[in-house]
Amino acid sequence: MSTSTEPVDLLLKGGRVIDPANGLDALLDVAITGGKVSRVAPDLPASDAKTVLDVSGRYVTPGLIDIHVHAFVTHARSNLSVLSEAHAFPAGVTTVVDAGTAGWRDFPLFKEQVIDRSKIRILSYVNIVGSGMGGDWEHAAGEMNPKLAAAVVDAYPDVAVGIKTAHYWALRPFDELHPPWLAVDRAIEAGELCHKPVMFDFCPWPVERPYRTLLLEKMRPGDIHTHVFAQQFRVLDDYGKVQDFMWVARERGVIFDLGHGAGSFWYRNAVPAIQQGFVPDSISTDLHTGNINGPVFDMLTTVNKCLNMGLSLVDVIERSTRAPAREIGHPELGTLNVGAAADVAVFDLQEGSFSFWDCGRARSLGKQKLVCTQTIRGGQVVYNPEGLGLPLWEEAPDRYWWDPAEKRTTRPIAK
Repeated sequence: MSTSTEPVDLLLKGGRVIDPANGLDALLDVAITGGKVSRVAPDLPASDAKTVLDVSGRYVTPGLIDIHVHAFVTHARSNLSVLSEAHAFPAGVTTVVDAGTAGWRDFPLFKEQVIDRSKIRILSYVNIVGSGMGGDWEHAAGEMNPKLAAAVVDAYPDVAVGIKTAHYWALRPFDELHPPWLAVDRAIEAGELCHKPVMFDFCPWPVERPYRTLLLEKMRPGDIHTHVFAQQFRVLDDYGKVQDFMWVARERGVIFDLGHGAGSFWYRNAVPAIQQGFVPDSISTDLHTGNINGPVFDMLTTVNKCLNMGLSLVDVIERSTRAPAREIGHPELGTLNVGAAADVAVFDLQEGSFSFWDCGRARSLGKQKLVCTQTIRGGQVVYNPEGLGLPLWEEAPDRYWWDPAEKRTTRPIAK
């Protein structure tokens, strides 16, 4: 831990810190200086800090990471995407990963128009399909160019985390020009060329594309299968047991991501699998315009579903911070390491009776729910619905109120 005497900009005091990357689960204070975590220790002096937030009784974690969203809001051919910071900050999310909305053709535009202008950190997979998601072109063989997709990943190493393939099954029968595994094979080729993982959004229809073949023969260690609890996957056998090949695939190093989505999370798959110990490696939303008002809503709702299916609080934080950071090759994220970017979430854990629903419009009842009370991105408080740390209006300084009768040339900014 740092022993720096540099003045602290922001001190989170009295919370229970859960930081799985460092094995922390204890009452600790978190100091932030210059947009970085500067100290994590018990009983840090409040006198050293410019601003102190009393988070006693609450949980302090690294900012959550959602590795499956759609954030390319200016995409010319798709209306999938949502404004990430509007929906992510209230859920404690400080990093999102766009899951292939942009392909190799549009990625530079995505970076210029969205990534570079966003307050939230946006990373991205590059779609093997040049024009990205949203239409018939997702099935065009000529759009799937491994060399160009890999070249784009290599050209943007700070934000491009891998390759994405999706939706190659719905619109055409397979033929010689469109064989069953075309999109999968070309995505893997691109992943090999740029030395990055591939995220697979897959459907085992028709029969020429068996699920177990994808997991056991196609995917490489470190590749990510999203939507693991979708209804199209026979995660369970006829006796309700997790299929043997699922365990074998995990042993091979295949990553299983939850990827909720509008149609890809079903309690009938998830609950029995989790009860048998087959827990998703990471939790993500697949947040887009088709599910923002249900059944997904946001990352925290998805986390709460997992919390109420039997995962512990530490489990869900680990699968929303350290695990996704590792999966996308950015282990510097999802941690409260001294020197790390000060991306922090503060949660209240509520006890009561709560209801959550899945993609089949079936409910599950739960007794716990995390509620985000503060989100900090790069040391700046970006979500604070209670106004923690602000003065009561009766006690606010003179500059709190601007009287138009004073005819000031500039309006003072409230402290």
